[in-house]
Amino acid sequence: MSPTRVTAEHNPLRDPRDKRLPQIAGPCALVLFGVTGDLSRKKVMPAIYDLANRGLLPPGFSLVGFARRDWADQDFGQIVHDAVKEHARTPFRESTWQQLAEGFRFVPGTFDDDEAFDLLAATVEELHRDRGTGGNVAFYLSIPPGFFGTVCQQLERCGLAHAGDGEWRRVVIEKPFGHDLESAQELNAIVEGVFPEESVFRIDHYLGKETVQNLLALRFANEMFEPIWNANHIDHVQITMAEDIGVAGRASYYDGIGAARDVIQNHLLQLLALTAMEEPISFTAEQLRAEKEKVLASVALCEDLDATTARGQYAAGWQGSEKVTGFLEEDGMKPGSTTETYAAVKVHVDTRRWAGVPFYLRTGKRLGKRVSEIAVVFKRAPHLPFTESQTEELGQNAIVIRVQPDEGVTLRFGSKVPGGRMEVRDVTMDFAYGSAFTEKSPEAYERLILDVLLGAPSMFPRTREVELSWQILDPVERHWAQKGAPEPYTSGSWGPASADEMMARDGREWRMP
Repeated sequence: MSPTRVTAEHNPLRDPRDKRLPQIAGPCALVLFGVTGDLSRKKVMPAIYDLANRGLLPPGFSLVGFARRDWADQDFGQIVHDAVKEHARTPFRESTWQQLAEGFRFVPGTFDDDEAFDLLAATVEELHRDRGTGGNVAFYLSIPPGFFGTVCQQLERCGLAHAGDGEWRRVVIEKPFGHDLESAQELNAIVEGVFPEESVFRIDHYLGKETVQNLLALRFANEMFEPIWNANHIDHVQITMAEDIGVAGRASYYDGIGAARDVIQNHLLQLLALTAMEEPISFTAEQLRAEKEKVLASVALCEDLDATTARGQYAAGWQGSEKVTGFLEEDGMKPGSTTETYAAVKVHVDTRRWAGVPFYLRTGKRLGKRVSEIAVVFKRAPHLPFTESQTEELGQNAIVIRVQPDEGVTLRFGSKVPGGRMEVRDVTMDFAYGSAFTEKSPEAYERLILDVLLGAPSMFPRTREVELSWQILDPVERHWAQKGAPEPYTSGSWGPASADEMMARDGREWRMP
């Protein structure tokens, strides 16, 4: 058995407050189902290499691939190598690669193949014996949700789902967590029928982004923000996730799911919860989740869903200098599909802090640019001792948390224009991660995979959060199902006219990032 080095995490002499030593995963292995998919190739495998390159994985860490392929271990290693060379964030180092590659194993088989899972169990035991993984295993299900039940039951049948004394077993599942409340409850029952709740890690990659986590620091570590973070001062909140790409290559997956299920139910409602939550007692998983669940339980839709929601479907147009096809002309798309590629919804958070403050959530594909942000827009000053001409270029103050791609925070406020007369216009003050810190932010999947291996579930939604999110979205989906085709919008624009009309009814307009 390979010796296990004493890591920062497990060193009994280490003071947990000592920031000089990072947390390093203890002895463990990760079994990856769905190794041939885009997610594994573009995100998971590169993130594992980047963690190893940063010294955050133990020397005996092992990666086991499982797929319906006639591969040997070295074939799987080549797949990982190609993915790392193309998509890794950190430089390629031969020494890191060689140490990591020693732990690669591959098990061929299908999800209903008992012999394949028996071989998987033997492989996990071999890694425990020969590489010192400690019997600790995370199972990463990068597969369609329809197979979760079969895989979980196979893991239980062959004994892999149950940890021995001093060992752990964890399962990682990717969204979508169902397609409505009923299916989410069925899915949760299947997974939690095999793994206990504390061993289930539902990955929402948005929650691993540095800027999202910085939202907690921005709110609760700074006295200048928290006193005004309420309905007394805030006019409304806009949460946006815009993409400039279409569904190219994902038509069969995306059709029937749509923008609201794909993004609003998970990403945007999670961002809303972090924006609106009360201060937790601590940043433990239990306390953070409890506060987010309180927010989601208090989210209310407006009565008139026609006036307070919008949905659209991109048509042909120009994305920059490139002419692009419409959604219905994408390869593999069903003719006449009524799946939306743009969704917007207005909600309220019925708590004392947010009484009367609307939250506007929007997401779409083939929009003007790729951007994700949370914009907290403040009320106008109650009395302005300026003439109308002096403030005609002055908007509302705002704090904008830029989630991607230019991670940071922008403050917008009014300032006098230099010159002999009083003229006030908007200016911005920017904080950017890229220029403020010497260390480059890790990718979301690096942080989240490391948290899985460390057993740190703070940024993973649990069952109650998922089900509350579906309770919010289900009435909207049922309403839209009765409305026929979505409204078309031109590729490269900022969505359908109905979304602008929704804001105009409230005397507001969408931010142009």
